[in-house]
Amino acid sequence: GQDRFPVYEWKPRPPTTFPGLPSQTPPMNNRRKFVIDQIVELFEACRQQPSDLARKEMCRSRLQQDINRVYAVARLYLTGSSMNELGCRSSDADLCLVIKGNKRPNPLQVLPVLQRLFGGLLYIEKTQLIRAKVPILRFREKGSNLEFDLNVNNTVGIRNTFLLRAYSYADRRIKPMILVVKKWARHHQINDASKGTLSSYTLVLMVLNYLQTRKEPVIPSLQMDYPECFNPFVDVDLVPEGPKRIPPYISRNQAPLGELLLGFLEYYAIHFRWDKYVISVREAQVLPKTNSQQWKNKYICVEEPFERNNVARAVHEKAKFDAIRAQFAESFHILKQRRDLNSILPIRDIITKESSMR
Repeated sequence: GQDRFPVYEWKPRPPTTFPGLPSQTPPMNNRRKFVIDQIVELFEACRQQPSDLARKEMCRSRLQQDINRVYAVARLYLTGSSMNELGCRSSDADLCLVIKGNKRPNPLQVLPVLQRLFGGLLYIEKTQLIRAKVPILRFREKGSNLEFDLNVNNTVGIRNTFLLRAYSYADRRIKPMILVVKKWARHHQINDASKGTLSSYTLVLMVLNYLQTRKEPVIPSLQMDYPECFNPFVDVDLVPEGPKRIPPYISRNQAPLGELLLGFLEYYAIHFRWDKYVISVREAQVLPKTNSQQWKNKYICVEEPFERNNVARAVHEKAKFDAIRAQFAESFHILKQRRDLNSILPIRDIITKESSMR
């Protein structure tokens, strides 16, 4: 019946294990090995667990049934970091309600209807309508601190969820690296688009593009290599099937995690020319800035892989841009000198906070 929506399987793959390093890498000194161990420890403690995903999926499934009483053919998708394998235990859940038809419904008409519906559901509380650029309904699962953000027909979110999911499986270093970068940015208060800094999505694309643009790339452009899996016009119901056909990428670049993290900080602190280039994961390179509206006079330009607009447009004040750059530089110099992740991120505190969240 209705409960089979949506069509993707969310069964997680078995957890990635991290044996020291690939055999062909030269032996490391202890300080460098130390940083890798810290990154892996943080990742293993904070990564979303199968039980976390199961809880979100159970709530999505109940909501699907209740929403179908009002919108009979609507489908509810779990999107964002819950589904793309890049989430933490404490990550909120993003939902996209897809309502098909000749006349696309206005989200600001649909969301108040859902708000009234949710008011009568015993397992949902604290519902609020947020009239952002993409309007959302924010609510909590009753009796837990699990928060949901639901949008209507923002289907690019489904497409990029499964693109990032494919990247997360392309190389075993991707998930831990992205999790640490997100935690680092959040700790230093440069990971909040509503306050004029970087969204998590922007940070993920920055990490991926750094890995794509090494002299020996860690990952390719999956959109270029497998265009049929990421066709932007394929029906949204088929999007989750695409990444299942992509084999893991075998890179000749086997740099250890600590080196990649340090290189990421160095790249954006020193080498990347913010005023000249657009970060493009779609093309696995940086593109020259043009005078078009989305890139002109913008401090940070990061291309959305499907819609090709600027996902970093929230950074519109010079002071915020300067603070972001300064944080990259400061953390790079400290980590390079100390070779201890704790010098730029309080690992214990973050792990303790994460385990208290769920």
